Amino acid sequence: MAKKREPPSIKELPDTFLDHETYGYPRTFDPNFKGPVAKRSCTDVLCCIIFILFIIAYILLGLVAWVHGDPRRVAYPTDSKGHFCGQKGTPNENKTILFYFNLFSCTSPSVVVNLQCPTTQICVSKCPEKFLTYMEIQFMYRTNKHYWMYYSQFCKSPFVKPAKTVTQVLLDDDCPIAIFPSKPFLQRCFPDFTTKNGTLTVGNKTIFEDGSGKKRNAIELRRAANRVNKILDARAIGMKVFEDYATTWYWILIGLTIAMLLSWLFVILLRFTAGFLFWVFMVGVIGIIGYGIWHCYQEHSNLQGRPNSHLTIYDIGFQTDISMYFQLKQTWFAFMIILCLLEVFIILMLIFLRERIRISIALLKEGSKAIGYLPTTLIYPVLTFIFLSICIAYWAVTAIYLATSGVPIYKVISPERTCKHENTTCNPEIFNTTEIARVCPGAQCNFAFYGGKSLYHQYVPTFQMFNLFVFLWLINFIIALGQCALAGAFASYYWALKKPDDIPQYPVFTAFGRAIRYHTGSLAFGSLILALIQMFKLVLEYLDHRLKEAQNNISKFLQCCLKCCFWCLEKMVKFFNRNAYVMIAIYGKNFCRSARDAFNLLMRNVLKVAVMDKVTDFVLILGKILVAGCIGVLAFLLFTHRLPMMIEGPTSLNYYWVPLLTVIIGSYLVAHGFFSVYAMCIDTIFICFCEDLERNDGSREKPYFIAPTLHGTLNKMQLVPQKQKE
Repeated sequence: MAKKREPPSIKELPDTFLDHETYGYPRTFDPNFKGPVAKRSCTDVLCCIIFILFIIAYILLGLVAWVHGDPRRVAYPTDSKGHFCGQKGTPNENKTILFYFNLFSCTSPSVVVNLQCPTTQICVSKCPEKFLTYMEIQFMYRTNKHYWMYYSQFCKSPFVKPAKTVTQVLLDDDCPIAIFPSKPFLQRCFPDFTTKNGTLTVGNKTIFEDGSGKKRNAIELRRAANRVNKILDARAIGMKVFEDYATTWYWILIGLTIAMLLSWLFVILLRFTAGFLFWVFMVGVIGIIGYGIWHCYQEHSNLQGRPNSHLTIYDIGFQTDISMYFQLKQTWFAFMIILCLLEVFIILMLIFLRERIRISIALLKEGSKAIGYLPTTLIYPVLTFIFLSICIAYWAVTAIYLATSGVPIYKVISPERTCKHENTTCNPEIFNTTEIARVCPGAQCNFAFYGGKSLYHQYVPTFQMFNLFVFLWLINFIIALGQCALAGAFASYYWALKKPDDIPQYPVFTAFGRAIRYHTGSLAFGSLILALIQMFKLVLEYLDHRLKEAQNNISKFLQCCLKCCFWCLEKMVKFFNRNAYVMIAIYGKNFCRSARDAFNLLMRNVLKVAVMDKVTDFVLILGKILVAGCIGVLAFLLFTHRLPMMIEGPTSLNYYWVPLLTVIIGSYLVAHGFFSVYAMCIDTIFICFCEDLERNDGSREKPYFIAPTLHGTLNKMQLVPQKQKE
């Protein structure tokens, strides 16, 4: 039986196009290769042209949206006639708050916020502060005209006296038939709900008249506004959160600064004490998680015997006051189980990967040395942050201008929802003289939204989709540009035989210039693929949100499968793109060629990928967790006043977890910025290392470019050839 032919080593192949392609090796083999190719040509020109055209169209879209849009429609509330409240140079300049004649007509907070509540809305300078009805005012006017002066400010137009009957007022819709104590929220008057001894009140009253002769209570008013109470509760939560940020902002900045210094310190120390620092990472992460487990156990024990602590999260449902969840034993028990599982997972990973960790430590040392020779790479994330901020700001502004494009559209609204002309377009100037006003008594022509019938207004939703797609494309392009620039800089370090003498000047600037000048099309190609996948994911999320109530179990299962597939596809494309950008930075080939070569190179070294690259990623993730965990523990002790002997923290916090989570998340992002440079350095060195082993044999004619210490460690693990030519 004939033996299966084994693929030869790349050194055994003749330097021909056919044989190299047959075995999946690079198309050409240059024995004199010494690093990133200097002589290059533009790659993926067609994609570059398309990308530039899309950017031009994106700029034009922003200009058109700027011409047609009006952000004042977001900043200012609009009354029933489409006039802005509080706009300078108008009669409503000093009337900044929107007042609803009959809040009982509003059925949900979405209707209120979208200004489609079926009741008259006018601009006022302040909200009502007392209970008054139109009938009461008619009696009070006889003894004191001051009461009518106060009440008339909530009417559409000033009246000398309350001469009309209640029926006439209702038909003409000139004044509200009753006003209630209210407070402004989101520039709109909402009832001033309070709770006394467990009883809901409005202005210290539980029962009041609604102006039509009926007795109402505070619960009915709250139910009439449906979920407005959740908005009002959110107002209280928002104010408390704002107060906490105002009290702790400088502590948050101090925490983020410490996180930056700690990350920088870790990067520096990794160069000299990578092994020791690695075990500091391990012990630190295990210790922090252990402290979290102990704290959860203590909180769970302290809640024993407390009333209602045995309730489940399902029992209390959704609550805007998040602190209520921390009063349940189930919450702390769930946290403790999650942390225990994470602790066991990390310990098992350390046990099974103990041999591979030695290689990871050697790679970390080499990466630290590269960053030490190229310190400007640590500044590059700041440039990426600036570019991303510009893109996010442009997308947000364009989206706002597109959303506010158009002219005021008025719709017929009937309080009883019985009018056959409901939701038809109307003209408020002549509405009272039309047939609709006669057929539908009580119907109103109120402002609904901004729109139009022109070609531009018909395609505003399409423009919003285009705005989102180009935004995703630009975001991925900026990230790709950073990865390619850093890869080019670190590749120039690796392929320098005498370090640092052979490292070119300004390697980061040079690599950035090469990427922009020659490979904009290739980077745009890779980022386009990723943007399309992300766009499909967003469309799936949108459809899931819109069709949630109409879905059955089968459709939900299929949708979950699609989401899972697109998530895996996105992760896979990100991995291949990242390695393709490294090959582009080194060889200057187009995206498809670079992606193919990177894939073949990784497949030929799949064992090294599993042993070296991925273990190092795991170590860097633990480093990020350690930085965020250290700062998080200190912030927790500070914000909960458990360090009174050392330092006095902020007092009287409403929710200590608000600044705490801000510090933890911010510290993780800061650490991610530093360690992402480190990860790109490791990935580039790894690919260069694989190329180095295939191109050279360690002889005097073809010496390895790999550092001797790293080569010695890999040689012991039998990951590099042990026999070398002399």
